[in-house]
Amino acid sequence: MQTSQKHHSAAGLHMLYPQVHCSPQFQVIDKKNKKNAFSDTTPSKESFFTLESSTPSYESPSVSITSGRSPFSPQASCISDLHPSPENIYESPLSGASSHVYDEAHVKNKIRELEVSLLSVDPKVEEYSGFSPAAGKSWNWDELLALTPQLDLKEVLVEAAQAVAEEDFAAACGFIDVLEQMVSVSGTPIQRLGTYMAEGLRARLQGTGGNIYRALKCNEPTGRELMSYMGVLYEICPYWKFAYNAANAAILEAVAGEKRVHIIDFQIAQGTQYMFLINELAKLPGGPPLLRVTGVDDSQSRFARGGGLNLVGEKLANKAQSCGVPFEFHDAIMSGCKVHREHLGVEPGFAVVVNFPYVLHHMPDESVSVENHRDRLLHLIKSLGPKLVTLVEQESNTNTSPFLSRFVETLDYYTAMFESIDAARPRDDKQRISAEQHCVARDIVNMIACEEAERVERHEVLGKWRVRMMMAGFMGWPVSSSAAFAASEMLKGYDKNYKLGESEGALYLFWKRRPMATCSAWKPNPNQIV
Repeated sequence: MQTSQKHHSAAGLHMLYPQVHCSPQFQVIDKKNKKNAFSDTTPSKESFFTLESSTPSYESPSVSITSGRSPFSPQASCISDLHPSPENIYESPLSGASSHVYDEAHVKNKIRELEVSLLSVDPKVEEYSGFSPAAGKSWNWDELLALTPQLDLKEVLVEAAQAVAEEDFAAACGFIDVLEQMVSVSGTPIQRLGTYMAEGLRARLQGTGGNIYRALKCNEPTGRELMSYMGVLYEICPYWKFAYNAANAAILEAVAGEKRVHIIDFQIAQGTQYMFLINELAKLPGGPPLLRVTGVDDSQSRFARGGGLNLVGEKLANKAQSCGVPFEFHDAIMSGCKVHREHLGVEPGFAVVVNFPYVLHHMPDESVSVENHRDRLLHLIKSLGPKLVTLVEQESNTNTSPFLSRFVETLDYYTAMFESIDAARPRDDKQRISAEQHCVARDIVNMIACEEAERVERHEVLGKWRVRMMMAGFMGWPVSSSAAFAASEMLKGYDKNYKLGESEGALYLFWKRRPMATCSAWKPNPNQIV
């Protein structure tokens, strides 16, 4: 196969700068004595963490976790990273040079030395950088293609991403040709993931990432098919059930004794979470409260359901009636970015709970827009005086990371996800292939191929969410033993490599030793005015 030498347009060069990682300490979830596995529901003192100090490292975490025996974005900065900017990093070794004759070669060498030293700070990039040729040496693509059975797919992916980051279009296209011989949608987890990551790199080179993402998001498959694919992932992976079970347990404790409860959900999807919650409310001693649910919707959710929020409202109303739970449904047919107070149906006399299940990372922050909808939304929620805010997010760091670091983080995170999917379905399973293509691939393409407003997949680790929540006027509220118990019971139906852990009051879901998702709870800080 001849390597294409055509130069495609690509995004500008992103300089790699340090990502400082500190590993959180995880508490064991004791299956035999779950009530003692967590602190009481009284709030603990919250320490203020910088973004660097609260970002976990996944290479060798100090983790004490236990298995509960046995993906996720099916829906479509207040605090920017406190990492030093490239300009600041490069200023120091070059300062004072103004008194000397400018030596371009000397400057380039200094920058290269910095890049090498800074690269070593990111262990993931260093781990996957395996076979770069000596400086100035050209790749022999025919020879490399012949060697594909012996090549490490992760290393080739990172080399391709490095070429894209450096705007070496010929090398990038050559690596993509090599990758085409190594990947397969029905292969091993890394081969399947490699298919979509290579597609993301190609789309980035061609400037078509946004078009591909929109096509995957809106045009295909049909609503009924998409529901089916989402259902496959929901059944074979516990990520959404983890969110629903843990958040529901926290909500039930927060509203104990309340007569009127108003839950505002910013990713209501099919309303499945509240089918479970209604069941539990019906069992409360003294009778259930009046439950009002406000569901925030967007065009993608409507497309997946094949209809509007009225379908969710009708389903929940029927469930509530069958369980004897007084029920009201209010819809907010818009993206969360457009929500204002008047859209939420808030009335006096209700205990308000707000739920963010895998959705807040879609809200653009200050790194994308001066409007900073992410923080605007949190301040709006704080003004409602909620009893509780539940936040469930992927434990991944892709929001403001430079391209190469973001690529390697995506590779690391989704390798674990594809391995977890692999444990549940055969590799030639057509439903599994379709589910990955239509429910996971578009997120991967978006993170790799898109920038600025077009990149909507902007994950942050819990340490960063903690700082953001505290700056918005919230304080952490420990997720209780009942939430841990609910999540642990749910995991009994899944592969033993799914594990549960707790750190600083938050609940973590692991695949092996890789944290995949977190559930945390928050209450307004009465001593903080924002």
